[in-house]
Amino acid sequence: MTALRLVTFNTHHGVGDDGRHDLVRVAELLQRTDADVVCLQEVDRHFGERSEGVDQAELLARALDRELVWGSAISKRTAGAPDRQYGNALLTRLPVLDDHVTPLPGDGEPRGAVRVLLGIGGTAVTVVTTHLSSQSARARAAQAQALAGLLPDAGAAVVVGDLNCGPAAAELAPLRARLRDGWQAAGARADQARRWQLWKREQGLTHPARRPRVRIDQVWVSPEVRVRSAAVLDGSACSDHHPLQIDLEIG
Repeated sequence: MTALRLVTFNTHHGVGDDGRHDLVRVAELLQRTDADVVCLQEVDRHFGERSEGVDQAELLARALDRELVWGSAISKRTAGAPDRQYGNALLTRLPVLDDHVTPLPGDGEPRGAVRVLLGIGGTAVTVVTTHLSSQSARARAAQAQALAGLLPDAGAAVVVGDLNCGPAAAELAPLRARLRDGWQAAGARADQARRWQLWKREQGLTHPARRPRVRIDQVWVSPEVRVRSAAVLDGSACSDHHPLQIDLEIG
């Protein structure tokens, strides 16, 4: 078995609860995790004023010294300038054997998924990172079905991201049919519940960061993947979500 640390984080395009765009805070938080794979949602590339027009995906990949796999959900042409893009990023220190970007069904804001095949310890693991609809359970159901279709017939697989619903939501049935909820499968769990919030302990709540009420940032794993531990980290300084860190064993 080979250890794999993964972090999933909706970065809110690098804007914290203080309303400031500060990508350094995001990079420092992620550096401290020393994760092998970092899956990010709500990432901007030259998108506009809210993120100072920078290429967040490339800057974070450089800061963490990780290979970048990018998937646009929104891409707008701008004459004489780089395309304005918004979407999902996967950063990894593992060899990338294959990658594919898939647009997801549903009305409203475009959504997508990034599927990456990573080499690890003489075998491979499929990682899918995504950000599902916040507007419609029907759209999320169709998107979850599309995600299930991205999974391999056999072998280790992980689906992560901001799913915009709880893990027991009816629309996630296609994932539950193939995968386990990583938080529930973890041998050890820790989150951001305060000592006096006994009713919130070990619930894995990730949003909103200042007073988390829901567990919408999730990791789902295939039967071939063992979950050693899971922890909700403190992301309140740099996003409206908390990151979820999960330690896995593959092989």
